[in-house]
Amino acid sequence: MVDFTSTTTPDFVPVLSQTVAAYRGQGSPRTGAEVVVKALLQAEKAAKQQRLNYNFESLVGQWRLCFATGTKKARERGGIVLGKGFYVPKLATIHISFSAAVTPDANKGEIANQVQVGPVLLKLTGPTQYLGKKNLLAFDFNHMFISLFGRGVYSRPIRSGKVQAEDFYTQPIAKLPFFAFFLITEDFIAARGRGGGLALWMREN
Repeated sequence: MVDFTSTTTPDFVPVLSQTVAAYRGQGSPRTGAEVVVKALLQAEKAAKQQRLNYNFESLVGQWRLCFATGTKKARERGGIVLGKGFYVPKLATIHISFSAAVTPDANKGEIANQVQVGPVLLKLTGPTQYLGKKNLLAFDFNHMFISLFGRGVYSRPIRSGKVQAEDFYTQPIAKLPFFAFFLITEDFIAARGRGGGLALWMREN
């Protein structure tokens, strides 16, 4: 478990803190996208070198996506490389939230991912499994909810193309989508997705 009260502040933390403050409109100027991407990569490297471990409890809550990178195919060697980073347009509100399951296993819970554009809200939910030693959170969506002007118009189970909820916890992690978290603070979190992109979320509640 990471001690948030430590007096040692890595160089990348102020950069990411300012990025979040600027997105919230708290008076800070926006940091250039290249600088933010560099800070995220530094945070990821530090987590690996220091073998940092976070617990699932530190992820519980609702987080708003504020910065992300795309990915693109490498022309010379093949594979995937990072694309340019960008601040998520405020026209779209993208939230991810985690809640703990009511079970003895503290590493099981639920994920909700929702996108709202104007009066339209799309929300996907499903089970999660957290591997603390790797800071890796595997998940799968099995329910879709859509509302228009605050009124639900669609709510049904879905198949994500992976597994059903009851089979989720028996599936190999390699077959599931996941986030590899490399920085978790009380105010923001950062992770690399299975596809290779980086993302930065800020806490909302």
